[in-house]
Amino acid sequence: MITNPPNHRVVVTGLGAVTPLGPDAGATWRALIAGRDAAAPVTLFDTSGCRARMGATAELPPLPQIGAKKLSRLSRASRLAILAAQEALCQSGLLDSVGRSLQKTLPLSVSTSAGGMALGEDFVRRCLEGRKRAGQLFRAARYQPQQQVLDLQEFLGFSGPATIIANACASGANSVGQAADWIRLGWNDCVLAGGYEALTELLYVGFDCIQAMTQERCRPFDRKRSGLMMGEASAFFVLESEAHARGRGAKILCELSGYGHGTDLHHLTQPEPAGEALIRAMTGALSQARLPRNRIGYVNAHGTGTVLNDTAEGAAYQNFFQEDLSSVRISSTKAAIGHTLGAAGSVEAMFGVQSLMTGEIPPQINLLEPEPRLEKSLARVGERLSDLEAVMSVNLGFGGSNAALVFSRYDSQM
Repeated sequence: MITNPPNHRVVVTGLGAVTPLGPDAGATWRALIAGRDAAAPVTLFDTSGCRARMGATAELPPLPQIGAKKLSRLSRASRLAILAAQEALCQSGLLDSVGRSLQKTLPLSVSTSAGGMALGEDFVRRCLEGRKRAGQLFRAARYQPQQQVLDLQEFLGFSGPATIIANACASGANSVGQAADWIRLGWNDCVLAGGYEALTELLYVGFDCIQAMTQERCRPFDRKRSGLMMGEASAFFVLESEAHARGRGAKILCELSGYGHGTDLHHLTQPEPAGEALIRAMTGALSQARLPRNRIGYVNAHGTGTVLNDTAEGAAYQNFFQEDLSSVRISSTKAAIGHTLGAAGSVEAMFGVQSLMTGEIPPQINLLEPEPRLEKSLARVGERLSDLEAVMSVNLGFGGSNAALVFSRYDSQM
């Protein structure tokens, strides 16, 4: 977190997403608010040797502007990223008539855990099957995450500096928060920021091996929770300085008013039980936003559905919000779209922004026996908060990395 940045306000002018609930941000939001669950048997690879068989996968829309040969060589990760970034730039008014960026130099802050690993996995499978290597070396050459950055820049027509963040499950929030820091410091006027994650066999089997995944529905903040569900998604934001956005006449959706980060150093995979680093991250984000805690109306929680995460996170909310906890609405959207790892922070931040814009609250689905300490705060299907002033999105990652983002209604008079 930048402790004393210059006074450059950061605003959101565009957002886009591809998720298991829909091919774009709008379709995803409608399904999420309706309480839909994208859990289904995984068919992208063989799961016959796994304890878990369910996941949440996205149906990728076509990319007609890309030729068939090039499209066949794009990783699933690149396709997710291109589609979400394209939607964000379009909403922001930064695409020309043929879908190319009007900002020819556009800094990029992205996050992922596996990059285009599915291409690398496919290369290995084919080698083990004894297939000829000729004609498939592109799979070994194009799976690294820098290739997805190059694909974004090529197909959307821009160039510029790019940073790739792989900081476990806080990565998506870090990529958006870092982009905001660049703007606050006056380094950039406009940044494309977000995260992407394609479901791969390595990720899926890895989490299955540590027995972190559920064999049924994902139930965050429920006494009957039994683990997380894996998912895939991509979400991107167009962030700008207020002056830049107003100067070009862009519609401002909201303000990204605060970003906080904390590390607990407790354990490689287990969160610190009291959630102290998450409390520091939320405190830092609210301090930067210059908001009291009772102004937060909705929190999009990390909520993996594992015993250790949900317990630590619940303790953090109880200690942080104290007597205001019952008036805050909380939900983990991982119950609907799964845990999207490097994309989670950006996807879930997007849900927070949509709540702020619409007053609708994503429900906590799949509840059977809600955790008593959070029961009054967990959002139900159909809930609305018409007077939402600010929302928060939080993420907890392996290695003790915790991040929080605060989005506020934009007030041009401030």
